[in-house]
Amino acid sequence: MAGANWSESVEFAVRRLAARHDSAVFSRQQLIEEELDRIVRETGSRGATPAMTLSRELQQMRDAGHLKFEGSGNYRLVGGPVELPNISPSRCVFLSGEHSPYGDKPELYYRFGQRHLSAASRSVGQWIIYQRPRRAGGPDYFAVARVEQIVRDPSDRDSFLALIEPETYCEFGRRVPYRVTGEYVESGLLGLSGSLSQGRARASIRDISLEDFNRILDLGMLTEDELLPREDELDSPLIERLNDKAEAWDGPVDRATVLTERKVRDRQFRARVLAAYECTCALTGMRLINGGGRAETQAAHIWSVKEGGPDTVSNGLALSGTVHWMFDRGLVSLSDDGEILLSHKINDFESVEKLLFPDRRARFPSNERARPDPKYLAWHREWHGIAA
Repeated sequence: MAGANWSESVEFAVRRLAARHDSAVFSRQQLIEEELDRIVRETGSRGATPAMTLSRELQQMRDAGHLKFEGSGNYRLVGGPVELPNISPSRCVFLSGEHSPYGDKPELYYRFGQRHLSAASRSVGQWIIYQRPRRAGGPDYFAVARVEQIVRDPSDRDSFLALIEPETYCEFGRRVPYRVTGEYVESGLLGLSGSLSQGRARASIRDISLEDFNRILDLGMLTEDELLPREDELDSPLIERLNDKAEAWDGPVDRATVLTERKVRDRQFRARVLAAYECTCALTGMRLINGGGRAETQAAHIWSVKEGGPDTVSNGLALSGTVHWMFDRGLVSLSDDGEILLSHKINDFESVEKLLFPDRRARFPSNERARPDPKYLAWHREWHGIAA
């Protein structure tokens, strides 16, 4: 949950703990042993006393009425863990824009109401695909993730959150349209007559077959030998390629097994970031394309993957190789509004300044969804000790 603050992270940690043990009662020591390392990672905390900070957050949860103190270091979560229906697990499609009007944060959690609890319960421990609804610019499929737990929404007692397992959210290298060459890529949306089931298509949460899941994954994930795609490249040749693969299958194959491979995730991340920045370095304006048509510009994580940063375009910057090296080492950083900040550790200011835009301001994408999220920029500055 890279980018979370302490209050949010501790709230979710307590609710995860309750769901994991199916018990409303827990001890402070239990929370420290099972969740503190993750909280520190999620918040990017570099403080020396995280256990003391945890205690303060538990007190705030008591003050807010979310916890009751049971004595001897024990607490009770008010409302207890969510009681999920006994229902068969399944991969699912979640309708959500990257900046949903319902306050979803796809890389962190998905918010839904009581009437969707049964459908959402299928997704616990399963991979899901995110689809943008028409009102958010879709419909198209844009990312994949795995649901860890379902908990009550601390900010709304009538809502729930499907928490996303860390390091599983991955935006597709290219968006997958609802239909390709006139055919729905999600065949499960069709009724017995072969026509679209409007009710099912509009469902905020719906189950999806392994076959449909694999088809969307194959269309969205770039392979090693593919160039950076354009939005118009999802046409019949890809469908033909997908059919060729299907003929070689010996039954259903779980394509999700590749989703935890770092090289696969980096490939998708690079494609999304370079497409957003049009293969142009955000700090220098350089746009170099080699003889094979590949962009030399690199995709940099703002909040590093090693420290828990997500593979989302809002956690990315397109940078030339030298600037990428400096950014990863904290020699350059950015303010929330794009001012380029230089570290006092640089031993050759003049040469570095010649590389950058003269006005010392980064060029971000015009698309708000692709611009760096301030919480990731704040992490980078704090982690490397650069003042805004």
